[in-house]
Amino acid sequence: MALIISMGCSKKAELSNSNFISERISKTASFIVNANINNVFPLYGAFEERKWAPGWEPALIYPEKEIIEEGTTFRIELDRHDHGNEAAALWIVSKYEPSNYLIQYLVSTQNRFWKITVENLSIENDTKTKTTVTYTFTGINNIGNSLNKKSIEKMYKNDLQDWASLINGYLEGK
Repeated sequence: MALIISMGCSKKAELSNSNFISERISKTASFIVNANINNVFPLYGAFEERKWAPGWEPALIYPEKEIIEEGTTFRIELDRHDHGNEAAALWIVSKYEPSNYLIQYLVSTQNRFWKITVENLSIENDTKTKTTVTYTFTGINNIGNSLNKKSIEKMYKNDLQDWASLINGYLEGK
């Protein structure tokens, strides 16, 4: 598990609000899924995630069919309790490399953006999958900086072992 915090400010942001300094927070965790990588990797696609993530309801924007490819775009309604004044987030598949078992999303709201990278590695003679997930949050205003700290703390409270339990539970009941 790694946590990286860096701070910086572009000239444009500096000119518009001299009190604002954008913060970037990044954290990584890995977990094991008890299944072959070819069964696990698709579950990190936005529409397959519905199978194991309670309450996950992506609303497709692009393309016309629910497929995962670079550029697939969808919207997620956010819980205002956890996300302040943010009602929704726009998600875009920014990198999709099925041959490398890698998917990356760029997510944005009016206060911040973040990148989610999901990498998978086949282990134990192809019977299990090691999944490594990195979230990198960047604030675009003070609200975003604050929300990012709360989000990363909540997301990694159990170092994503909750993801492992949900995915393994789904695969066992399949």
